[in-house]
Amino acid sequence: MTADPTEQRIPDDAMRRLAEMRPGQPTSLFTSDLSVNEFLLVREAGFRPLGLVLGSSIYHVGFQMGRWNKNQELTVLSQAMYHARELAMTRMEAEADQLGADGIVGVRLDIEFKEFGSDLAEFIAVGTAVKADEPTTPDGHSWRNNKNQPFTSDLSGQDFWTLIQAGYAPLGMTMGSCVYHIAHQRFWQAMGNIGQNVEIPQYTEALYDARELAMSRMQAEAESLGAEGIVGVQMLSNTHRWGGHTTEFFAIGTAVRPLRADHVIAKPQLVLPLTDR
Repeated sequence: MTADPTEQRIPDDAMRRLAEMRPGQPTSLFTSDLSVNEFLLVREAGFRPLGLVLGSSIYHVGFQMGRWNKNQELTVLSQAMYHARELAMTRMEAEADQLGADGIVGVRLDIEFKEFGSDLAEFIAVGTAVKADEPTTPDGHSWRNNKNQPFTSDLSGQDFWTLIQAGYAPLGMTMGSCVYHIAHQRFWQAMGNIGQNVEIPQYTEALYDARELAMSRMQAEAESLGAEGIVGVQMLSNTHRWGGHTTEFFAIGTAVRPLRADHVIAKPQLVLPLTDR
């Protein structure tokens, strides 16, 4: 099902802007944050930019106390960081729906903590909505994913073109978040490590466990989309404003599925310009 713009609280000004940009309007024009090269490669891949779409959520990130000497996930904060991003993504998809888009390319997810309120952060998703020249994929399916939502992708225009040329279709950006409290060392443990090359097992286990939780949640989202795999995965970590022993581990990538059985990638060719001296 598609997202209802009223339920997603899309502003009236945005709805008017999108209505003017819909294909078929006498004054329609597209906007895009793609570079010139990316724009041309997206067109070469068979997709026409419709307009820049965005979703925003200003979210109050709550508080959760972690035990001083225990490695543990802070589930309240994990859920807050994930839900805020999901709201921004869903509103961006709702704007793309209003344009009749098949997908959104070049998506960026940003976070900015605001000065006008304690623990307030804006989560924003921005990308370029696109419409396929052909209404269906080579295997006869819709370019939209199995949830009838526009596909989303954070791949560059170059990588998006390569993906399509190689016989794969993007399904959606999948993500997993884990906010983790890393235990403090006891005093005598810290003193015993002075001057030595030695692994700190409790730190290793904490970071390993936190990344694994984020990765497994990202993979679960891809499985729900019926994906064959995830490309362009990024593993990010940020303390935000929580202090050095509390960190968010965030995994994100683009889930894909094959369009055909054979996947032929064009071999790079050496080109020497004749104008060089």
